[in-house]
This record gives sequence, structure tokens and C-alpha cells, in this order.
Amino acid sequence: MAYETLLVETDGPVGVITLNRPDALNALNDKLVTELGQQLDAWERDPAIGCVILTGAGRAFAAGADIKEMRVQSYMDAYGNDFITRNWERAASFRKPLIAAVNGFALGGGCELAMMCDFILASEAAKFGQPEINLGVMPGAGGTQRLTRFVGKSKAMEMCLTGRMMDAAEAERSGLVSRVLPADKLIDEAKAVAQKIASQSRPIAMMTKESVNASYETMLRQGVMFERRLFHSMFATDDQKEGMAAFVEKRPAKFSNK
Repeated sequence: MAYETLLVETDGPVGVITLNRPDALNALNDKLVTELGQQLDAWERDPAIGCVILTGAGRAFAAGADIKEMRVQSYMDAYGNDFITRNWERAASFRKPLIAAVNGFALGGGCELAMMCDFILASEAAKFGQPEINLGVMPGAGGTQRLTRFVGKSKAMEMCLTGRMMDAAEAERSGLVSRVLPADKLIDEAKAVAQKIASQSRPIAMMTKESVNASYETMLRQGVMFERRLFHSMFATDDQKEGMAAFVEKRPAKFSNK
């Protein structure tokens, strides 16, 4: 499918989505997030796709929500149209592994979109921030919630109250990003990681993602029980039998995704 605001490609079992409004630093307008949701829908249904990378064209991952589009909304516009909830959260509900490859600015809604992904790989030039307070609002796509869970109350509070940007090194130290890479190696490394994930059993990878996500959405006892039941259920899969047989027989596993 051809999109106005995205570039889409596949590399075997890996899908790559590039936010493509570089003249606007990939500002997230309604068209872009709707198209992003459509592509995620398509790849969630596609058994050939095992992992997806989300990145941005040009100097930014995404520099935030499109202020020109957002500034004219009234309360009833935002509430009545369920602004953000209606289509932005699709990235957070995507069932397959989703990697954010951030090069340049990830600010406001861009930072929040990156945090909706399963983990973030950042280039040395990446900058993260929640500058909404400078616009007379606060983060509205999970910034006060996800950022606090990633970096802790003190740092999240400072960033949300001052709009200060965090560079890639600080983001890695704080637990916001998984790894920092040279800018010219970012996409190649993201693809290598995605290929590794996509080579695993698809249903097992999806269940593993569900279990990790449950770790900060439930109390410990409930989270451990959720993990335990998913772990038990994996013994009903062909891939568990194949994976363990391959280990014992000292050969590579050949998963059937069943």
C-alpha cells in the first residue's frame, strides 16, 4: 500500500516503517498516525512478518505532535474525537515485537511514540524530551506515565516540568534506551536485532512480549502468575518441542511458529 506520510519496506521477516514528513521533522499529524496504524494492522495479520522497526526520515524520529493541526482544537473537539486514544495507541497494542530506531529528535509525542515500542535503539545524535509545558499543556500520549516508569519520578518530573532534553548517553544511563549506536550503524544494527527476533518462534516471542509488559502493569504476585501460566502454555506448542530437541541434539532449531 502506498502512503502519504510513511515509507514501508520489508527485509525477509522484518518490516521497516519510516515516518516520512522530514520537512516537518516528522511531526505526528492525524494522517500519519492513522497510516501507521493501518500498516501495523496489516503486519500484525501477516504471518511472514516476525518483527517491525519504526524509524524516522531526516533529522528526527518525530519532533512531536503537529502543533498547527492541534492548536485549533477545543476541549469538545479533543474529547469528542478521542484525540490520541483513537489512533495513537495502536503502536502500544501491536502484538509483535516493535523496535524504535531513534536518530535525532524524539520530542513530545515522538518520545511517547518511541516509548510505546518494545525497546529503543538510539543513535549518538538522539535527543529525547517532553517539552509540552512550553506550549501550555502537559504530555498527553503517556509521557507522564511511561517516562516515569522508565527513568524514575525525579528525572521524569524534571523533564516534564522544564521541557529539558535528554541526550542519548543520559537516556541509556537512565534506562530509557537499550543501546546507543553510531548514527551510520543504527538501522543496520536494528535490522540485525530484528532478524534475530524474527528467527525465533513467533508465538513464543509474542507471549514473551506480553509477559514483560505485564511486569509494570500488574503487582508482582499477579505478574509472576501471568508469566507462569504463559510458560506452562508453551509446552503445548510444537516450537517448544523443537527448540528443546534441537538443544539436546546440538543443532539449530527449525521453528514452525506453531
